[in-house]
Amino acid sequence: MSGVALPTRWRGVLPHLDGHLPPDRTPPVAPGGGHDVQVNLPMELVRQSVRRQEFWDIPAEVADAYRAFRPTPLWRATAFERAVGARVPVYVKYEGGNISGSHKLNTALAQAYYYARAGVRELVTGTGAGQWGTALAAACALFGIRCTVFMVGTSLRRKPYRGTLMRTLGATVHASPSGLTEVARQSEAGVNSLSLAIGEAVEYASRTEGAAFCIGSGETYSILHQSVIGLEAGDQLAALDAGVDAVVGCVGAGSNFGGIALPFFAAASAAGTRPPLLVAAESSTTPKLTRGTYAYDRTDATGTGPLEAMYTIGSSYPIPDSHSAGLRFHGAAKVLSAMRHEDQIAATAVGQVEALEAGRRFTRAEMVLPAPESGHALAAAARLAGAGTESSSGRVRAERGVLVCVSGHGYLDLGAYQQLLDGELTEEGPDEGALRRAVADLPRVGQPVGAGGRS
Repeated sequence: MSGVALPTRWRGVLPHLDGHLPPDRTPPVAPGGGHDVQVNLPMELVRQSVRRQEFWDIPAEVADAYRAFRPTPLWRATAFERAVGARVPVYVKYEGGNISGSHKLNTALAQAYYYARAGVRELVTGTGAGQWGTALAAACALFGIRCTVFMVGTSLRRKPYRGTLMRTLGATVHASPSGLTEVARQSEAGVNSLSLAIGEAVEYASRTEGAAFCIGSGETYSILHQSVIGLEAGDQLAALDAGVDAVVGCVGAGSNFGGIALPFFAAASAAGTRPPLLVAAESSTTPKLTRGTYAYDRTDATGTGPLEAMYTIGSSYPIPDSHSAGLRFHGAAKVLSAMRHEDQIAATAVGQVEALEAGRRFTRAEMVLPAPESGHALAAAARLAGAGTESSSGRVRAERGVLVCVSGHGYLDLGAYQQLLDGELTEEGPDEGALRRAVADLPRVGQPVGAGGRS
């Protein structure tokens, strides 16, 4: 539906949290020394990460770029409701109708704008399924700076046209692990993870003049930029005179879920009312919010950046291969982790077969092909709208309606759907022993510096 205005301001959640986020920690120095990675973060992004300010003006240049694809559609998915036996309405907010095919462009445009203003000539990043890499490539092209992308190798091989699109937009694309970085040379054979791709990007940027590392999901400022999703959705639901008591998004590090859900939390907090149930749908292969530990962990495979407070399954955990690509990150964003710790958000894990089956049903019912990541959110929404779902807050179900963000399209993920249709998909759950080992020595949030996980 249309008829609502493009937001002129992003809305942050920090003023509505009980306290400040836990500060980052400096990682221990590895034997033999090493060097710290210097991240050339523009000051405006620093301010957006730490200042307890609720509203931030969207720069005119970014707003102009948004107008090419925003506001994005919201509709009641009545055919999907019938397909899954829903008892209550299911409303869909669709973010797949832009050049990147996903919500990632919302923050890519903002970040490229701020980095270009700061004089950065090249942005370097890691990407899992490729949506973030594509979004950054498009934003860099728009604002006239170079782009280098390290993409998880298994994803790039499954979806080579992601690489083609990025290169068409002017980016240089490397499959990770590559032969270009020390972190890749030291990685275990066969490791394919977003953590490693990010680590390669961090290392490459640190030794390339005029370059800066750029990330699109877990940082507080990237979640702020994504608030346009939830702000629009709130206005669109109001225009329909519709109400929901559950909001669902899929979670890798958290920008999609944060973008759709946190504006509802902020609005309820400001009004002194109870927010909807906010449900993060994660991959069962990477269950940080449902089975992880609230601890200080590294965000990438270099281990040279600060340790962040997060719900994590451990950056060293060997994540099983699956078609949840963009969700295969070991930790959740610090702001979402803090809210999870305070029971302000719930979480549920979804397997790839259930996720892709939900995506197949949505395609046939609504004539929109969702990305596999979005299928996890659709599966969680179907559970909530039906008999309910087991979440981190117990068994819950929606009583008035469900809002779900379909974060991107699946046209470059048809290989996953083909495996579903051919009956070739299997589930591989997490290894319990490996999960315990991966977090055993991580310092828990609240412990003194130097205290490990076993204390």
